[in-house]
Amino acid sequence: MPRILVADPLAEDGLERLRRAGEVTVVSKLKEAELIEQIPDYDALVVRSETRVTALVLEAGRKLRVVGRAGVGVDNIDVPAATLKGILVVNAPRGNIIAAAEHTIALLFSLARWVPQADASVKRGEWTRSKFIGTEIRGKTLGVIGLGNVGSEVAKRAHGLEMEVVAYDPVVSVERAELFNVELVSLNELLERADFVTVHVPLVDANRNLIGAPELALMKPSARLVNTARGGIIDEAALLDALKSGRLAAAASDVFVTEPPGDHPLLALPNFVATPHIGASTVEAQVSVAFDVAEEVA
Repeated sequence: MPRILVADPLAEDGLERLRRAGEVTVVSKLKEAELIEQIPDYDALVVRSETRVTALVLEAGRKLRVVGRAGVGVDNIDVPAATLKGILVVNAPRGNIIAAAEHTIALLFSLARWVPQADASVKRGEWTRSKFIGTEIRGKTLGVIGLGNVGSEVAKRAHGLEMEVVAYDPVVSVERAELFNVELVSLNELLERADFVTVHVPLVDANRNLIGAPELALMKPSARLVNTARGGIIDEAALLDALKSGRLAAAASDVFVTEPPGDHPLLALPNFVATPHIGASTVEAQVSVAFDVAEEVA
Protein backbone atom coordinates (compact mmCIF):
# COMPACT_ATOMS: atom_id res chain seq x y z
CA MET A 1 0.00 0.00 0.00
CA PRO A 2 1.12 3.59 -0.58
CA ARG A 3 2.43 5.29 2.56
CA ILE A 4 1.12 8.77 3.37
CA LEU A 5 2.74 11.13 5.87
CA VAL A 6 0.46 13.78 7.40
CA ALA A 7 2.77 16.41 8.90
CA ASP A 8 0.21 18.92 10.23
CA PRO A 9 -3.11 18.49 12.08
CA LEU A 10 -5.85 17.30 9.72
CA ALA A 11 -9.57 16.83 10.37
CA GLU A 12 -10.71 13.24 10.87
CA ASP A 13 -12.81 13.27 7.67
CA GLY A 14 -9.61 13.86 5.69
CA LEU A 15 -7.65 11.21 7.57
CA GLU A 16 -10.40 8.66 7.01
CA ARG A 17 -10.36 9.34 3.27
CA LEU A 18 -6.56 8.95 3.19
CA ARG A 19 -6.76 5.66 5.11
CA ARG A 20 -8.87 4.24 2.30
CA ALA A 21 -6.02 5.06 -0.10
CA GLY A 22 -2.98 3.97 1.87
CA GLU A 23 -1.17 3.56 5.18
CA VAL A 24 -1.33 6.88 7.06
CA THR A 25 1.18 8.18 9.61
CA VAL A 26 0.36 11.38 11.48
CA VAL A 27 3.12 13.52 12.99
CA SER A 28 3.33 17.20 13.90
CA LYS A 29 5.81 20.02 14.42
CA LEU A 30 8.65 18.30 12.61
CA LYS A 31 11.72 20.42 11.98
CA GLU A 32 13.13 20.35 8.45
CA ALA A 33 15.88 17.91 9.40
CA GLU A 34 13.37 15.56 11.03
CA LEU A 35 11.10 15.70 7.98
CA ILE A 36 14.05 14.99 5.69
CA GLU A 37 14.89 11.96 7.82
CA GLN A 38 11.35 10.53 7.64
CA ILE A 39 10.21 11.41 4.12
CA PRO A 40 12.22 8.82 2.09
CA ASP A 41 9.77 6.06 3.09
CA TYR A 42 6.61 7.84 1.93
CA ASP A 43 4.72 8.10 -1.35
CA ALA A 44 2.66 11.16 -0.34
CA LEU A 45 2.98 14.12 2.04
CA VAL A 46 0.08 16.20 3.38
CA VAL A 47 0.65 19.54 5.15
CA ARG A 48 -1.20 22.70 6.10
CA SER A 49 0.56 26.05 6.54
CA GLU A 50 2.88 25.16 9.43
CA THR A 51 5.22 22.76 7.61
CA ARG A 52 7.50 24.07 4.87
CA VAL A 53 8.15 21.62 2.06
CA THR A 54 11.54 22.79 0.85
CA ALA A 55 13.71 21.61 -2.04
CA LEU A 56 15.78 19.61 0.46
CA VAL A 57 12.67 17.81 1.72
CA LEU A 58 11.57 17.04 -1.83
CA GLU A 59 15.04 15.83 -2.77
CA ALA A 60 14.97 13.43 0.17
CA GLY A 61 11.55 12.13 -0.84
CA ARG A 62 12.81 9.40 -3.14
CA LYS A 63 9.36 7.79 -3.41
CA LEU A 64 7.24 10.95 -3.27
CA ARG A 65 4.55 11.19 -5.93
CA VAL A 66 2.33 13.91 -4.51
CA VAL A 67 2.36 16.71 -1.91
CA GLY A 68 -0.99 18.07 -0.75
CA ARG A 69 -1.73 21.26 1.15
CA ALA A 70 -4.98 21.48 3.11
CA GLY A 71 -5.79 25.08 2.29
CA VAL A 72 -5.61 27.82 -0.31
CA GLY A 73 -2.29 28.46 -2.01
CA VAL A 74 0.91 26.45 -2.03
CA ASP A 75 3.44 29.10 -1.00
CA ASN A 76 4.94 26.89 1.73
CA ILE A 77 5.79 24.27 -0.91
CA ASP A 78 8.68 24.65 -3.35
CA VAL A 79 6.62 23.99 -6.48
CA PRO A 80 9.47 24.46 -9.00
CA ALA A 81 11.58 21.91 -7.10
CA ALA A 82 8.61 19.51 -7.03
CA THR A 83 8.09 20.01 -10.77
CA LEU A 84 11.72 19.16 -11.50
CA LYS A 85 11.26 15.86 -9.67
CA GLY A 86 7.88 15.10 -11.26
CA ILE A 87 6.04 15.40 -7.93
CA LEU A 88 2.44 16.58 -8.19
CA VAL A 89 1.39 19.44 -5.88
CA VAL A 90 -2.31 19.77 -5.00
CA ASN A 91 -4.34 21.92 -2.63
CA ALA A 92 -7.89 22.67 -1.51
CA PRO A 93 -8.63 26.10 -2.94
CA ARG A 94 -12.35 26.34 -2.13
CA GLY A 95 -12.81 24.70 1.26
CA ASN A 96 -12.05 27.73 3.44
CA ILE A 97 -13.33 30.56 1.24
CA ILE A 98 -16.31 31.41 3.45
CA ALA A 99 -14.26 31.19 6.65
CA ALA A 100 -11.65 33.60 5.27
CA ALA A 101 -14.31 36.02 4.00
CA GLU A 102 -16.13 36.02 7.34
CA HIS A 103 -12.89 36.59 9.25
CA THR A 104 -12.16 39.55 7.00
CA ILE A 105 -15.53 41.07 7.90
CA ALA A 106 -14.86 40.35 11.58
CA LEU A 107 -11.58 42.28 11.41
CA LEU A 108 -13.28 45.07 9.49
CA PHE A 109 -15.80 45.50 12.31
CA SER A 110 -13.03 45.23 14.90
CA LEU A 111 -11.27 48.19 13.31
CA ALA A 112 -14.44 50.20 12.85
CA ARG A 113 -15.51 49.86 16.50
CA TRP A 114 -12.21 49.15 18.33
CA VAL A 115 -13.64 45.88 19.64
CA PRO A 116 -10.39 44.20 20.82
CA GLN A 117 -9.12 47.39 22.46
CA ALA A 118 -12.43 48.01 24.25
CA ASP A 119 -12.57 44.42 25.45
CA ALA A 120 -9.03 44.63 26.87
CA SER A 121 -9.87 47.94 28.56
CA VAL A 122 -12.94 46.59 30.34
CA LYS A 123 -10.99 43.53 31.48
CA ARG A 124 -8.41 45.88 33.01
CA GLY A 125 -11.21 47.33 35.14
CA GLU A 126 -11.65 50.50 33.06
CA TRP A 127 -14.85 52.05 31.76
CA THR A 128 -13.63 54.74 29.36
CA ARG A 129 -16.30 54.90 26.69
CA SER A 130 -14.98 58.14 25.19
CA LYS A 131 -11.74 56.40 24.12
CA PHE A 132 -13.56 54.10 21.73
CA ILE A 133 -15.49 56.32 19.37
CA GLY A 134 -15.84 54.25 16.24
CA THR A 135 -17.12 54.72 12.73
CA GLU A 136 -20.10 53.23 10.93
CA ILE A 137 -19.39 51.15 7.86
CA ARG A 138 -22.75 51.79 6.20
CA GLY A 139 -22.25 54.15 3.27
CA LYS A 140 -18.48 53.73 3.33
CA THR A 141 -16.37 52.52 0.40
CA LEU A 142 -14.63 49.15 0.62
CA GLY A 143 -11.65 48.59 -1.64
CA VAL A 144 -11.06 44.91 -2.41
CA ILE A 145 -7.59 44.09 -3.76
CA GLY A 146 -8.01 40.76 -5.52
CA LEU A 147 -11.50 39.77 -6.68
CA GLY A 148 -10.96 36.02 -6.63
CA ASN A 149 -12.71 33.40 -4.54
CA VAL A 150 -12.36 35.13 -1.16
CA GLY A 151 -12.43 38.72 -2.42
CA SER A 152 -15.71 38.20 -4.25
CA GLU A 153 -17.31 36.67 -1.13
CA VAL A 154 -16.14 39.67 0.91
CA ALA A 155 -17.67 41.98 -1.71
CA LYS A 156 -21.02 40.16 -1.48
CA ARG A 157 -21.08 40.57 2.29
CA ALA A 158 -20.06 44.22 2.08
CA HIS A 159 -23.06 44.94 -0.16
CA GLY A 160 -25.27 43.42 2.53
CA LEU A 161 -23.75 45.94 4.96
CA GLU A 162 -24.69 48.77 2.58
CA MET A 163 -21.13 49.55 1.56
CA GLU A 164 -20.00 50.69 -1.88
CA VAL A 165 -17.43 48.24 -3.27
CA VAL A 166 -14.59 48.95 -5.69
CA ALA A 167 -11.94 46.41 -6.64
CA TYR A 168 -8.51 46.15 -8.20
CA ASP A 169 -7.63 42.94 -10.00
CA PRO A 170 -5.70 43.04 -13.28
CA VAL A 171 -6.74 39.52 -14.29
CA VAL A 172 -10.48 39.88 -13.67
CA SER A 173 -12.80 40.98 -16.46
CA VAL A 174 -15.32 43.78 -16.18
CA GLU A 175 -18.05 41.20 -16.79
CA ARG A 176 -17.00 39.14 -13.76
CA ALA A 177 -16.83 42.25 -11.58
CA GLU A 178 -20.34 43.21 -12.68
CA LEU A 179 -21.61 39.82 -11.46
CA PHE A 180 -20.72 40.99 -7.94
CA ASN A 181 -21.89 44.58 -8.52
CA VAL A 182 -18.31 45.79 -8.14
CA GLU A 183 -16.59 48.62 -9.98
CA LEU A 184 -13.11 47.76 -11.27
CA VAL A 185 -10.58 50.56 -10.78
CA SER A 186 -6.82 51.02 -10.75
CA LEU A 187 -4.91 50.29 -7.55
CA ASN A 188 -4.14 53.97 -7.01
CA GLU A 189 -7.78 54.98 -7.46
CA LEU A 190 -8.89 52.26 -5.05
CA LEU A 191 -6.46 53.43 -2.38
CA GLU A 192 -7.51 57.06 -2.81
CA ARG A 193 -11.26 56.35 -2.65
CA ALA A 194 -11.60 53.58 -0.09
CA ASP A 195 -12.47 54.02 3.58
CA PHE A 196 -11.59 50.37 4.19
CA VAL A 197 -9.13 48.31 2.14
CA THR A 198 -8.89 44.53 2.26
CA VAL A 199 -6.27 42.34 0.57
CA HIS A 200 -7.00 39.01 -1.16
CA VAL A 201 -4.17 38.25 -3.59
CA PRO A 202 -1.63 35.39 -3.56
CA LEU A 203 1.95 35.93 -2.44
CA VAL A 204 3.78 35.81 -5.76
CA ASP A 205 6.75 37.96 -6.72
CA ALA A 206 4.53 40.53 -8.46
CA ASN A 207 2.53 41.03 -5.25
CA ARG A 208 5.38 41.15 -2.75
CA ASN A 209 5.18 44.52 -0.92
CA LEU A 210 2.28 45.43 -3.21
CA ILE A 211 1.20 47.90 -0.53
CA GLY A 212 4.28 49.88 0.48
CA ALA A 213 5.00 53.44 1.59
CA PRO A 214 3.94 55.07 -1.73
CA GLU A 215 0.64 53.18 -1.74
CA LEU A 216 -0.09 53.87 1.94
CA ALA A 217 0.53 57.58 1.27
CA LEU A 218 -2.39 57.56 -1.18
CA MET A 219 -4.89 56.39 1.45
CA LYS A 220 -7.10 58.66 3.53
CA PRO A 221 -5.78 59.31 7.06
CA SER A 222 -9.11 57.93 8.29
CA ALA A 223 -8.79 54.71 6.26
CA ARG A 224 -8.41 51.22 7.71
CA LEU A 225 -6.50 48.31 6.17
CA VAL A 226 -7.15 44.56 6.57
CA ASN A 227 -4.92 41.66 5.44
CA THR A 228 -6.14 38.07 5.69
CA ALA A 229 -4.23 36.88 2.61
CA ARG A 230 -0.49 36.41 3.13
CA GLY A 231 2.31 38.14 4.99
CA GLY A 232 4.60 40.03 2.64
CA ILE A 233 1.89 41.59 0.49
CA ILE A 234 1.90 44.65 2.76
CA ASP A 235 5.29 46.15 3.64
CA GLU A 236 5.27 45.75 7.44
CA ALA A 237 7.88 48.48 8.05
CA ALA A 238 5.93 50.97 5.93
CA LEU A 239 2.69 50.00 7.69
CA LEU A 240 4.34 50.55 11.08
CA ASP A 241 5.41 54.06 10.05
CA ALA A 242 1.96 54.91 8.67
CA LEU A 243 0.17 53.78 11.83
CA LYS A 244 2.62 55.48 14.19
CA SER A 245 2.52 58.77 12.31
CA GLY A 246 -1.26 58.87 11.99
CA ARG A 247 -0.98 58.55 8.21
CA LEU A 248 -3.40 55.62 8.55
CA ALA A 249 -6.13 55.26 11.17
CA ALA A 250 -5.85 51.54 11.86
CA ALA A 251 -4.92 48.16 10.43
CA ALA A 252 -5.57 44.49 11.14
CA SER A 253 -3.63 41.45 10.01
CA ASP A 254 -4.15 37.73 10.29
CA VAL A 255 -0.83 37.05 8.57
CA PHE A 256 2.81 38.10 8.91
CA VAL A 257 6.04 37.72 6.96
CA THR A 258 7.41 35.60 9.82
CA GLU A 259 4.93 33.47 11.74
CA PRO A 260 4.72 33.60 14.67
CA PRO A 261 5.82 37.26 14.51
CA GLY A 262 7.57 37.28 17.89
CA ASP A 263 8.29 40.70 19.40
CA HIS A 264 7.06 42.60 16.35
CA PRO A 265 6.79 46.40 16.80
CA LEU A 266 3.36 46.41 15.13
CA LEU A 267 1.99 44.44 18.08
CA ALA A 268 2.75 47.31 20.43
CA LEU A 269 0.54 49.77 18.56
CA PRO A 270 -2.92 50.59 19.94
CA ASN A 271 -4.38 50.97 16.43
CA PHE A 272 -3.25 47.56 15.18
CA VAL A 273 -5.25 44.34 15.57
CA ALA A 274 -3.60 40.94 15.11
CA THR A 275 -4.89 37.39 14.91
CA PRO A 276 -2.73 34.23 14.58
CA HIS A 277 -3.46 33.17 10.98
CA ILE A 278 -6.94 31.87 11.84
CA GLY A 279 -8.77 32.98 8.70
CA ALA A 280 -9.49 29.35 7.82
CA SER A 281 -9.93 28.16 11.39
CA THR A 282 -13.56 27.15 11.56
CA VAL A 283 -14.84 23.64 12.19
CA GLU A 284 -16.58 23.65 8.82
CA ALA A 285 -13.57 24.88 6.86
CA GLN A 286 -11.17 22.42 8.46
CA VAL A 287 -13.41 19.49 7.58
CA SER A 288 -13.88 20.76 4.03
CA VAL A 289 -10.21 21.41 3.20
CA ALA A 290 -9.10 18.18 4.86
CA PHE A 291 -11.48 16.07 2.78
CA ASP A 292 -10.81 18.02 -0.43
CA VAL A 293 -7.03 17.64 -0.23
CA ALA A 294 -7.32 14.01 0.85
CA GLU A 295 -9.45 13.31 -2.23
CA GLU A 296 -6.86 14.98 -4.45
CA VAL A 297 -3.96 13.08 -2.87
CA ALA A 298 -5.85 9.76 -3.02
